[in-house]
Amino acid sequence: FGSSGTVPPNVSQSHFLRFPMRFACFFAGCVAAEYKDVSNHQAGTGLSHSVRLEKQLVKDSSRMQQSHKTAYFGKISIGAPPQEFSVVFDTGSGNLMLPSTYCRSNACTQHHRYSRKASSTARDIQYDGTPVAAGGARDQITVTFGTGEISGVFIQDDICVGSICDNGYFVAATEETDDPFSSFNFDGVLGLALQEMSQGPQFNMMDRMVNNHRLKMPMFSVFLSDSDSEVSEITFGDIKHEHTIGDMVWAPVSRPSGYWQIEIGEIAINDSPTNMCKGCQVAVDTGTSQLAGPTDVINDLTKSLKVKSDCSNMDSLPKLGFTIGGSGGRVLNLDPVDYVDRSEQNTCELSLMPLDVPPPNGPLFILGDPFLRKYYTVYDREHKRVGFSAAQHVGMTTAKARALLATIKTEKSQNLRRVHVAEA
Repeated sequence: FGSSGTVPPNVSQSHFLRFPMRFACFFAGCVAAEYKDVSNHQAGTGLSHSVRLEKQLVKDSSRMQQSHKTAYFGKISIGAPPQEFSVVFDTGSGNLMLPSTYCRSNACTQHHRYSRKASSTARDIQYDGTPVAAGGARDQITVTFGTGEISGVFIQDDICVGSICDNGYFVAATEETDDPFSSFNFDGVLGLALQEMSQGPQFNMMDRMVNNHRLKMPMFSVFLSDSDSEVSEITFGDIKHEHTIGDMVWAPVSRPSGYWQIEIGEIAINDSPTNMCKGCQVAVDTGTSQLAGPTDVINDLTKSLKVKSDCSNMDSLPKLGFTIGGSGGRVLNLDPVDYVDRSEQNTCELSLMPLDVPPPNGPLFILGDPFLRKYYTVYDREHKRVGFSAAQHVGMTTAKARALLATIKTEKSQNLRRVHVAEA
């Protein structure tokens, strides 16, 4: 661990686990063990709760020109008495990870740290939920986040979102690298991916809350805004229809990757299919501020869209979308302002980052904050499906919503339109 971290005694090197937070199941394989169920199986109270999300502008060093991305985070509490933390609610990862008082690195000490000793409901566990023997070795995990790493041990405690509480497992960090964690205002990450991306069943908060009947409805929903006049929030156990306008369109989870991942029919430009990526996959990721996709498709889009570096054609660029529902289905559209990065120096470039995920889970697009500010999204754990509706922002009208979540243009529909125009 080096000189920057202090860890609990007797950390076991024989049970040292390492996997990337992003794409853990794609590239490193998922843990496939049976886990002891030690949660409290009392009847659920059927609650719903909305968490207000704060936002932070973070400098994006991945781009050639200086720009900023937005991180969204909100409050949860752990233990008894409750210890409060700010976390990113991340559909692209499956575990709760928090800095702990075992960690003395700068990235930890500048944030709220979980105190195992201060919680009367805490329990030291191994990765599989078995108790840590007195004086015995402890399992440890290391997780990579791009350029950074978090190492930690496993704890069982009460985890609460507002008044909705359940007992579960999480990772208490014993060391965090300064890059990138010291630049974040939030303390940790709460993974909301499906079970395949969690360390085990009791690490997955949504699974626990659904199975133990804690929620009014077995789902959560997300509304993001970049306007200071609107409140971004995540709602557990309900859909807040005041954030939606127009239809709610559903798509089933298509792969057992752990992601909230759906299959798309095609890439569309101005609602017309392009044949650039037939049968591609899309993962909806609340934990990233990026849009990403297969390198070859991004190259094709770069040629087709022709985004000018001086931003002179921004007003004439087309809608870029993803089709769902087959022929006669719908298009989840993005406007140019969503898929083009405009820097502080007033230079423009396509904001899609290259990401090559092999079959069967790819080719894969990752849709982060630019997409999530456009759509109100619902994550239905019981039926394993994702719902999309145009987000009700200030100035959004029914006509704009219909253009955003549009009907796929088929050759037949375009021919009919030409006939009607000719007759007129």
